[in-house]
Amino acid sequence: MAVDSVSGSSNTSALSGSRTTIAENFDTFLNILTTQLKNQNPLDPLDTNQFTAQLVQFTGVEQQLKTNEFLESLLQTTQSTGKTDAVSYIGREITAAGTTAELKNGGATWAFNADAQVANATVTIKNANGRVVYTEAGSLDKGPGNFLWTGKGSDGNTQPDGTYTIEIKGTNLSGNTIKVSTSTIGIVTAVDFSGAQPILTVGTSKILLSDVTNVRIPNTAPIPDEDDTAS
Repeated sequence: MAVDSVSGSSNTSALSGSRTTIAENFDTFLNILTTQLKNQNPLDPLDTNQFTAQLVQFTGVEQQLKTNEFLESLLQTTQSTGKTDAVSYIGREITAAGTTAELKNGGATWAFNADAQVANATVTIKNANGRVVYTEAGSLDKGPGNFLWTGKGSDGNTQPDGTYTIEIKGTNLSGNTIKVSTSTIGIVTAVDFSGAQPILTVGTSKILLSDVTNVRIPNTAPIPDEDDTAS
């Protein structure tokens, strides 16, 4: 479980304050106990069972603080390990739930997954302003696949590099809607640790580390001239 820096600092301060308070109280208790034992009436001695019980209680609290200190140290180690793992994503190509992709160097790629065979599929791509720049119709096989767009719009003009979104709708032969989910694919360029969990930067998109479903070494092969779609 990730913990933000402000919360972590507060917990550390509270635990440190608790250790100081219990130590001061314990020292005060021992001083009072010693004074009472020195000045007790030999004919009416103090109840040692009561002092013993209080000693046991103080010892139990001290042990609990030690346990909390150990857990705090373990949590900090886990957070450090989590950050190291997140940083290792930089330069890797990831897949995460989403609809956006960066058009760069003549290509933008999305992953998709069809719940069943799609007889009639419609792919719609929009630019950052929400304007439709490309549409395509075809069919899709059941299961996962990739859609590669070379950046050429439906009007034949090449679109500028930037962020684009995709929507894929489909029906079967009976006309029933088939769910087709889409995923973002891109290269991680930075990691943000300011939140409760690491956020990966992919182009202009921000992706939660928990949303990542696949990580791999980027494919450096040249982008083909044709769209990689099912027909």
